[in-house]
Amino acid sequence: MTKDMHKKSYLYRLTHHLRTIFKHHREVRKNCFACGLYRQGIMHDLSKLSPAELFPSIKYYEGTRSPYSYEKEKYGSSLGWLHHKGRNKHHWEYWYDIIQNKYQPIEMPYKYLIEMVCDRVAACKVYQGDKYSQKTPLEYLLGKHDRFYMHPNTAKLLEEILTEIAENGEAATFKRIKNTIKNGNY
Repeated sequence: MTKDMHKKSYLYRLTHHLRTIFKHHREVRKNCFACGLYRQGIMHDLSKLSPAELFPSIKYYEGTRSPYSYEKEKYGSSLGWLHHKGRNKHHWEYWYDIIQNKYQPIEMPYKYLIEMVCDRVAACKVYQGDKYSQKTPLEYLLGKHDRFYMHPNTAKLLEEILTEIAENGEAATFKRIKNTIKNGNY
């Protein structure tokens, strides 16, 4: 946690964290609606308002990244994150199960993968502000190791869509996705 943020009052962190949540939700909703995922746009991340997620997020709020990241750095895990990923199907971590006696990734259904794309684009915009570009979500994916733990088909399609956004922009990509969903061609 930055020294300045650590000194801020609980009320300050509460209001700023809620502002971040609602700004993020607005961006995700806009993206989901552009893709034709209206219900998911409305219901996205409502668990963030539950006590199990809200209180740790306020405590570890920094404003420049997910509070769960700081909590993980400090303690090696985050109870808020464990709660969150277990209740939100747009996180690839949700899609793991024991198959033939070992944990394995399961391919994400298309509508949840698209919500994940909408979520990643929104998170990059919210946390990076003016530094955001249409290449940012792809750069974030390629800079992390997450894709190596996802189902191969999920990782491949996620990278393809984020590459399409990097090359053609969100509006064109989301329009194509909306048509794909509308026509059932996924």
